[in-house]
Amino acid sequence: MLVIVAPGQGAQSPGFLNPWLELDGVADRLGQWSDVAGLDLAHYGTEASAEEIKDTAVAQPLLVAAGLVTVDQLLPGPDQVSKLVGALAGHSVGEITAAAIAGVLSPLDALTFVSERGRAMAAAAAVTETGMIAVLGGDPELVAAKLDEHGLTPANNNGGGQIVAAGTLDQLEALRADPPAGSKLIALKVAGAFHTVHMAPGVQRLAELAPSLTVADPSVAYVSNKDGEVVQSGAEVLSRLVAQVSNPVRWDLCMETLQQLGATCVIELAPAGTLTALVKRNIKGVATLALKTPADLDKARALVAEHSEVGA
Repeated sequence: MLVIVAPGQGAQSPGFLNPWLELDGVADRLGQWSDVAGLDLAHYGTEASAEEIKDTAVAQPLLVAAGLVTVDQLLPGPDQVSKLVGALAGHSVGEITAAAIAGVLSPLDALTFVSERGRAMAAAAAVTETGMIAVLGGDPELVAAKLDEHGLTPANNNGGGQIVAAGTLDQLEALRADPPAGSKLIALKVAGAFHTVHMAPGVQRLAELAPSLTVADPSVAYVSNKDGEVVQSGAEVLSRLVAQVSNPVRWDLCMETLQQLGATCVIELAPAGTLTALVKRNIKGVATLALKTPADLDKARALVAEHSEVGA
């Protein structure tokens, strides 16, 4: 079974869209979405610095646009998705990409939603200086206890002993000075404590926007960050997307579900690499491909033919 996944914030890097803009139609699509987002997405994906694209209000629409551009090159047309893909999942903001690919939201509505999400989360992050640190390794119970001791939230559980701690900069500094035994800490390239109570103001802004969006039920299995469950109602997907900004990401549970569904191949959309690395560590025997540039398309298409329901 073929699975398509979309990465979350922090996966972006300067210039990652350059090779994609060489393909026919990509510049036009990015221009249309830029009008909706109120951002020059082509500029941010090709010329902007790492610091510029770290900005939450920029990074989130840029990531969704990149994912949609990538999947359009791999699987042109929504009928291809419903015929060939067995399941979709995204990490954090990547869930919006997955929702658009599944037909829950149109691309324009997805860009409208993610642009408001990015602005709302950036505004929430500006209230208090916050951030996120990946905690790698260590005994899970001891890690949880140490985070609780320092008032931090386990904002992401990425499986394989990788927990992302989120909170104020003072709380994170205290964790650096007193890390869990046997763990390694890595600061993340994000601008706030996402998926925590610090993001609660963003939930209200998205709840106000949601009724204006047109929603359909997903065309393929949509695996939710909230609990790893397959969500069959478009209205429920949107409700979860609204609440998600202040709720933890359970990518570990998403991977468990993908394994239970019978995933044999996972292709990650650009800017790819983060999620396929996690899948490799947590789901044995599954083919993976990080679709980083158009040079990867031929190999990706071969995997689609091999692992899709039609190909099988």
